[in-house]
Amino acid sequence: MLPLEKGGWGDFDRTFMRFETELTTGTLIRRYKRFLADVALADGTVVTAHVPNTGSLKTTSDPGSPVALSYHPRPTRKLKWTLELVQVPGGCWVGVNTARPNHIVKEAIEQQRIPSLKGFETLRTEVSYAGNSRIDILLENRDERCYVEVKNVTYKEQNRALFPDAVTARGTKHLLALLEMVRAGHRGVICFLVNRGDCTSMGPAAHIDPVYAETLSDVSKAGVEILAYRATATLRGIDIDRKVRVFLKP
Repeated sequence: MLPLEKGGWGDFDRTFMRFETELTTGTLIRRYKRFLADVALADGTVVTAHVPNTGSLKTTSDPGSPVALSYHPRPTRKLKWTLELVQVPGGCWVGVNTARPNHIVKEAIEQQRIPSLKGFETLRTEVSYAGNSRIDILLENRDERCYVEVKNVTYKEQNRALFPDAVTARGTKHLLALLEMVRAGHRGVICFLVNRGDCTSMGPAAHIDPVYAETLSDVSKAGVEILAYRATATLRGIDIDRKVRVFLKP
């Protein structure tokens, strides 16, 4: 059994993912070339930050938005700053660093805070499967395997989080790989981490990527499990706070 950490859902001391260093706040000037953003810090200095997100950041990259950056002064890094959070109207921080969700979900599983993923003896990450793919999290018992793919969700319309925010052939490939595992007798799970605390439900963005939306519906009918959990971000860390309902149709 994976270890369980004591505490309740509302206890901030239980935040699974704490930022390694104190974040620096600033104002977004622009995001460009997908992986770059110019940010004005409080003292007026303008820095260029790495944006670890391949999506469009639709609704979460407006110039003038408050942002939070982590600083990594290693000599091998060309860009010392990384964009971590963007604050949207209403004051909600959105976690845009796609390197974070796998760790958040992994720690939630280890702390047994995702009921349908409890009770496994081992947890491994980045395991090869389905040809040339890698699964984010593989859970195993002696007679059971559960393949978990994690997706970061930042796009919102009204109160619903939507995925993806850009066409994702890679995301569709991941769904089909999970289906392959289900057909082989294992469990396949797509876990959407809604990385903003102002959404009450989640669904596919069919108007952006109809192929992904249709594939998600098809694999769900064939046995792939769909989970969605909302995370709340602060300048200290990111914490899953509740499960949200998934609507496969608009």
